[in-house]
Amino acid sequence: MKRIFFACLAILLATSSIFAQKEYGLRFSSLINDDLTLENAIRLGLENNTSFLAARQEIIIAEQKVSEAKFRYLPQFALQGTATLYDLDYPMVLSDSVANRFLPGRVLSKSEDQFYGIGITATQYLYSGGRIHGTLKMARANLKQAQSHYETVKNGIVRDIKIAFTNLLFAQRYDQLSSEMLSKAQDWYKGNGGDLWTQIRLRALLAELKVKRQQAARELQQAQLAMLVSLNKELNASFSIQGQFEPVQTDWDLPHLNLWAMEFRPELKSALYELEVDNISVDLALSKRYPDVILNGSYEQLGTDSLHDTNKQVSLAVRLPIPYNWSSQLTQKKAEQRQSTLRRSEIEDTIRIQVANSFASMQFWQEEVLSRQETALELEDLFKRAEKSASKAGISPLEALKAYWQTMHSYLEAIRQNRIAKADLEWAIGQDL
Repeated sequence: MKRIFFACLAILLATSSIFAQKEYGLRFSSLINDDLTLENAIRLGLENNTSFLAARQEIIIAEQKVSEAKFRYLPQFALQGTATLYDLDYPMVLSDSVANRFLPGRVLSKSEDQFYGIGITATQYLYSGGRIHGTLKMARANLKQAQSHYETVKNGIVRDIKIAFTNLLFAQRYDQLSSEMLSKAQDWYKGNGGDLWTQIRLRALLAELKVKRQQAARELQQAQLAMLVSLNKELNASFSIQGQFEPVQTDWDLPHLNLWAMEFRPELKSALYELEVDNISVDLALSKRYPDVILNGSYEQLGTDSLHDTNKQVSLAVRLPIPYNWSSQLTQKKAEQRQSTLRRSEIEDTIRIQVANSFASMQFWQEEVLSRQETALELEDLFKRAEKSASKAGISPLEALKAYWQTMHSYLEAIRQNRIAKADLEWAIGQDL
């Protein structure tokens, strides 16, 4: 009985574990678009972005090229068999594609008109002037460049998603605020009277508030569309997001941020790897002055009617290429090397400017948002007190409502700019704060 009990318990635990894994997978699956947090939105956007996926494939391609370059250190083997029917008046040698076979012809062989052969050949470079090693270094540098490009694409996508996410949070909050304010304005308008001049002013003011409400609804639609584009989802897909729409701040100083940018920005790393590629290209151009030392060996079984004859050979060859364009190639590679050095300096200056601008924007908005927050909280307290005690008759309540609306919108806009400035600063230094 105990065995049956423990067996059932084990099955139950295993089943619950499987269900838990499935729930975890569905909870964070790209098919689930409800209540997306910023982290899940970033992951979903990366999963669906074709540029990001293409950059990932570039890494795979570069990795395979590194593997191919390593294979050049190994002996190159070839296994080949031939069967030849011929009618020759004079001996000839077959082309390299059929192993350079020698056919005797009628001069040396009066009766045979067929030839068979099978063999294996091995070729090993003993010395290549550094060309094989340089090719491997070039492949590894290209791999690093592909990885840097991957990080560059990723950082740009993450930045776009952060901004789209912030804009959508702002649009949702402002849409909710405008809806509440217009509802209050309509209620207060119904109970108002006064002379015709006052009624005209009240009606015009109500119409102005309705326009603001429509603008808020339109801005929400645009923010939702921009979010769908950043997620690379269908434009008619349904989704929702959740997150705190509050001010953010950073206490890091500009020198530290510049140091981080020089360390983490993938564009600068890519420029360094490009310079490394150009340095290797110069070395490869110089290596053409040195010979190749090649070891070759082969074993063959051949004959005219059967494979009864055997050929064996081992050869050591020294080959010195004499290219006519060696000097022009060297000059070209050195010019490209210098060009990469200048480009790297330009990228460094650009990154420093981006960090400085983003830092200045962050400093301004993290102070400005606190100032506007203080004003908004004071006005919110006054507004609540006025709602409870003050009369709603006349033009003053609607004018006060409009002023309160504008102040709250200004505060929400400051939060948006504050969070966007942080996203820009994180992109400028190449990592999250």
